[in-house]
Order: sequence, then C-alpha cells, then structure tokens
Amino acid sequence: MRIALTGSIACGKSLVAKFLNDIGIETLDADDVVHGIIPEEERRRLAKKVFADPAARAELEAKIHPLVEKRLDEWARQGEGLRVEIIPLLFEVHWDAKYDIICTVISEEETQIARMTEKRGYSREDAKRRLAAQLPSGEKARKSHYVIRNDGSTEELKREVERFAVYLRGKENEHGRGV
Repeated sequence: MRIALTGSIACGKSLVAKFLNDIGIETLDADDVVHGIIPEEERRRLAKKVFADPAARAELEAKIHPLVEKRLDEWARQGEGLRVEIIPLLFEVHWDAKYDIICTVISEEETQIARMTEKRGYSREDAKRRLAAQLPSGEKARKSHYVIRNDGSTEELKREVERFAVYLRGKENEHGRGV
C-alpha cells in the first residue's frame, strides 16, 4: 500500500512526519531527497530565481522531479509496514495516481503566511509568491482521501496525526486481506 502526505508550504507536513515517525510510521520527505541532490547554498540561490520566474522553475523541476520520483519509487519498494512519502507537490507533478491513500495537511492561508514570515524570515510578498506557485490547499484537500487541519496547537496536531495513524492501520488491515 503506497501512502502520500502532501500540503502547501507552511502547513505542518514536517511536524506531521515527526509525529508519524514517533509512533513508528516511517517517512521519506521529497524535500530531503532534493536536499541530497542540490547543495544548500545553491538551493537558496535557485529559490530566489525560480519563485520569481515560472519558466526557470519549470526548467529546474523538469531536471529534479524525475530524480526525486525515482528515489521515492525505490524507497517504496523497500521495507515493510506503514510508510508515508511526504510530497509537497504531489498533485502539481501528477504523481497522485501512484498512491492508494493521499492525506493533505491544510492550514488557513494567513496562518501559512504568518509561519513563513515569522519562522522562516520571508517577506509577506515572498510568502504569497511561494503559495501562488502551489495548488491551493482546498483543492489538494478535495483530491485527498484524508485531511489533517493544522491551525491549532501542536498538541491538537499530534492528536490529528494519531487519528490518521488509526485510519492507516485500518486501511493496512483491509489491504492485507485484499480489500
């Protein structure tokens, strides 16, 4: 059973992944795969360029996405038990058909902007530009099997992740019986 977790920037995917790992569900983040391909200094330089220039972003993605997809596919074939692939641009790159279960983490846009400006140091304009480069959260949620809302406290998010884990374990049992 192949499981993907997606969501727009600053919705809390990394924290959801941490909570999943804490309860024994292994994760692999596509962003970490990219970080292994492109050094940090180059990523920072490229980010400024590609978020301001859609053509440059498309050119970079055409080179990087096949490498990321290959690594995710390899990882999915390894190991056993519940494993979740964290893929921020799952729908944008049209990989969603590969997954049996898709979960989207969503937050209010103003919450996302606040997280990006306060925690990541982006300007409000830069934050909005990055949000505009992704499919809106509501659209991702409509295309998903499960949605985790992250506008509350860390403890509330942790409880949401625990509910998601129960859902996954139920699906794993169904999947194991061929349902």
